[in-house]
Amino acid sequence: MELTDSLQALFVHTAQSLQGSARRLFMARTVQELGPGGQRQAERELGWNRGTLRKGRHEWQSGFRCLDAFAARGRKRAEHHLPRLLADITAIVDSQSQTDPQFRTARLYTRVSAAAVRRQLIAQTGYTAEALPTVQTITSKLNALGYYPKKVAKSQPQKKSRKPTRSSSRYPRSTTPPMRQTRSCASR
Repeated sequence: MELTDSLQALFVHTAQSLQGSARRLFMARTVQELGPGGQRQAERELGWNRGTLRKGRHEWQSGFRCLDAFAARGRKRAEHHLPRLLADITAIVDSQSQTDPQFRTARLYTRVSAAAVRRQLIAQTGYTAEALPTVQTITSKLNALGYYPKKVAKSQPQKKSRKPTRSSSRYPRSTTPPMRQTRSCASR
């Protein structure tokens, strides 16, 4: 079957407007109507992937829909490659962290930076520098674990009283004597 330019545009536009299983079924039906050699013709003239066409034909013939595993794609987390990483970070940071001195929040503040944690992971636990994630990733892991790398502020004692102001009755009045009038020596 010969494909005209208008049919090619129609098929391509329709395939682009559909998604997932519906798109594959449309492509499989179109290839079926093209007849023998339809897969190669669709690949050459319509720009369709033959693997997608085979998957669509399988769905059409079997009646079962193949599920797309979009969640399984992409880069894995650092914990997937290094299963002990979070436990090792916790072991290093726990000894050097404290809660908010005034107990206003449940955050844990730590004195060590993410770069220092990375260096200690290499020195103490035997990780290699190439195997460990970057400092930025370790920072996000620290935040996810509830640690916030900041300088630990010492708690300041509360003052007994506030500093008196001019409008306060406790502020002493001016005790300087009035200025004496003096005569200048030039006028005599």
